[in-house]
Amino acid sequence: MAGPGAPPILADAAAALRIAHGPVSASAVTRLTVTDFRCYARLRLEVAPASVVLTGPNGAGKTNVLEALSLLTPGRGLRGARLGEITRHGAVSADGRAGAWAVAATVDGGPGGPITLGSGLEPVGAAGAPERRVTRINGETVRGQAALGAHVNALWLTPAMDGLFRDGASERRRFLDRLVTTLDPDHAGRAAAYAHALRERARLLRDGRGEGRAASWLDALEDTLARHGVAVAAARRDLVARLAAVLAEADGPFPRATVALEGAVEGWLGEMPALAAEDRLRAALAAGRRADGETGGAAVGPHRADLLVCHAGRDLPAALCSTGEQKAVLIALILTQARVATAARGRPPLLLLDEVAAHLDATRRAALAEALAALGAQAWLTGTDAALFSDFEDTAQILRLVGGNLID
Repeated sequence: MAGPGAPPILADAAAALRIAHGPVSASAVTRLTVTDFRCYARLRLEVAPASVVLTGPNGAGKTNVLEALSLLTPGRGLRGARLGEITRHGAVSADGRAGAWAVAATVDGGPGGPITLGSGLEPVGAAGAPERRVTRINGETVRGQAALGAHVNALWLTPAMDGLFRDGASERRRFLDRLVTTLDPDHAGRAAAYAHALRERARLLRDGRGEGRAASWLDALEDTLARHGVAVAAARRDLVARLAAVLAEADGPFPRATVALEGAVEGWLGEMPALAAEDRLRAALAAGRRADGETGGAAVGPHRADLLVCHAGRDLPAALCSTGEQKAVLIALILTQARVATAARGRPPLLLLDEVAAHLDATRRAALAEALAALGAQAWLTGTDAALFSDFEDTAQILRLVGGNLID
């Protein structure tokens, strides 16, 4: 139930929502509690393990619920927000400091039974001191976020991703890394370590510090870049190969897509063992110090890779397709990755689909409902128009939010 004085936002809804819609999903969230999170002072939502559809006008808090769920996995969530940006405006802690957000959930259906997960912002020390994110599993604080990925893996699709195929390669790399993390929660840590070493190397080169102790520091950074970079590239290659194999057999109303990974290090891994690719990357970085110092960054590495996606039926790059076709291709990729993750981990991921029906025709909306039901995954979907979710009435809990309040 909502705490004393809390607004009746989705509280005590469980009794009306305990419906039976087939087997329990392995990553089904049955209770979600948030505190000082975005527009919510406090929210407690209890649902059945079936999929959930949240409808209502813009500003009702629908996407905030999905973001809270996404923060039960490693990383910065579906908005990529900084820690302090998430806290509810005006929130104040009991000791008068700026408030801190928290998300907690009960996840049902895993092999060990229900488990409680928590993630949140915890101010450190006096006002103005650095903030840090805290992760808890079954009430115990754990180090780092990777442990969350052992219990919940999630995929999401948001309107901000509609331009994925038209945007720069960095957005597609970020998307691809999110997909990889659903198979390997440690991938996010390796990618972050690579990015940090890349920034440190660029700073040293920019400052002209390439001799003496700085040279030894560069050697160490380039060793880190070689080890983590090849591991990141190898994980991406493996996933793209898995996606390509499943996509090749796809059939139905969603477009059949082709995917490929373009990049120097990725090409090397097709020609030589990983250790040899590490040596080659390490040597290339050392040889490129002068030029990289002038241009910034590094001329070679997995940070230069790109995910190439085509609409196979039209033999056309996805970036050149219509808005509706691009949305359909993106949904096809998410559904394919859900199948890959289910096969690899033995359980379907949590699917967070924000305004997913906006550019889909009636046939594809029905196909999406059918595909989600077949996956056995718990999906959380949002949309402003409830009529677009008529195909989900037999398989999902449909809730309506207006002004942050549940409308019966």
